[in-house]
Amino acid sequence: MEENKNDFTNGNILSKLLKFMMPILGALVLQAMYGAVDILVVGQFGTTAGISGVSTGSGIVNLVIFTIAGLSMGVTVVIGRYLGEKKPERAGQVIGGAICLFLVMSAVIAAAMLIFARPLAILMQAPKEALELTVQYVRICGGGIVFIIAYNVISSIFRGLGDSKRPLLFVAIACGVNVLGDLFFVAVLDMNVAGAALATVLAQAVSVVLSLVIIKKQKLPFTMKKADISFNPEIRKFVRVGIPIAFQEVLTQLSFLALCAFINRLGLDASSGYGVANKIVSFVMLVPGSLMQSMASFVAQNVGAGLEKRARRAMVTGMFIGGTIGIFIALFSWFGGSLLAGIFANDAQVIARAAEYLKGFAPEAVLTAVLFSFIGYFNGHEMTFFVLLQGIAQTFLVRLPMSYVMSIQPNASLSLIGLAAPSATVFGILINAAFFYFYSKKIRGAGRTNT
Repeated sequence: MEENKNDFTNGNILSKLLKFMMPILGALVLQAMYGAVDILVVGQFGTTAGISGVSTGSGIVNLVIFTIAGLSMGVTVVIGRYLGEKKPERAGQVIGGAICLFLVMSAVIAAAMLIFARPLAILMQAPKEALELTVQYVRICGGGIVFIIAYNVISSIFRGLGDSKRPLLFVAIACGVNVLGDLFFVAVLDMNVAGAALATVLAQAVSVVLSLVIIKKQKLPFTMKKADISFNPEIRKFVRVGIPIAFQEVLTQLSFLALCAFINRLGLDASSGYGVANKIVSFVMLVPGSLMQSMASFVAQNVGAGLEKRARRAMVTGMFIGGTIGIFIALFSWFGGSLLAGIFANDAQVIARAAEYLKGFAPEAVLTAVLFSFIGYFNGHEMTFFVLLQGIAQTFLVRLPMSYVMSIQPNASLSLIGLAAPSATVFGILINAAFFYFYSKKIRGAGRTNT
């Protein structure tokens, strides 16, 4: 019964996609809450400089997290492909290789974050009032990065198996611990930014330990031997798929870091307002993000089974779901920005600057649903190099130039800076649509339109 439920190669597409997507969406909601609670608690019980410190510091940490999540998407896609090909025995080797690779990466990244925290904070042009707080946040999170990476890898494995419910459980555990930790360290012990960072690391550690206990008690659709935990040939396969996705995430996060640096130059109120808005943006992007992750697994199984036409229908279905929901989210972001920002801060200037940014960003809620459905479709085909190229084009031809130009205007408007994101997404949609058209013609010419 469980196997059939996680088989995406038959049955109603809308129903199966929604059932798989909803736990992923739930996990992302909790993950967004997980990140937002740091800003919320520091905003209510800490300082304005603390908001800026968490915002800038979490931007640096997110560069690592999203890069690892992108690389681990290769694990998701390869496992999904093996399931579609009815080769579940290969999954154990993929997972064993992933354990070895990501453990080594954790050690290297932790050392880099501890050593280069200050130069990174300076590079980000953190306001002088928030510089030391930013360094604190990065170093504490760097010390516990192994737990943050482990959570993302465990979740990617289960999404590849067609199981999106366990990742939801894991992040629910982390979110609950993080809320309690933030309240204890920041509100009770008055540790400000350091408390928020400690809560983040503690939450991920508890989540990983409990998730391993839960996994040990579950019956899984594959076997893994001790010999599989090695630097085996499967690493090359999922790295080949994952590196372009990871590199695209690097570029995306670097563009957000650059945007943060541009805005930091405008002063503490603008920096803190953008920090608040950025946490709201993480909620705006939930539906597109869950669509992209769902689509990659859904398409990978159907491509493995030779069902190309069904994979295309899934992509269009995803666009419809995301676009419909996105309209309501965009309208709420445009008209209710001050209300949303007021949840995270009580400084009137910070709230006003956050609402200003959200007005420019609002159309992204609709546009990204379309773009991410395309990207999930191409990731599911292991065409991650194209995904990387279109990401480079968006970042360097539109998002960064437009953000910079808008930030250096006299009395720079955060609304116009925020508009850089949807402008880049429109450009990305055009690139993806053109590529999809020519790719579909190629498939029809090769006689692979299938059933």
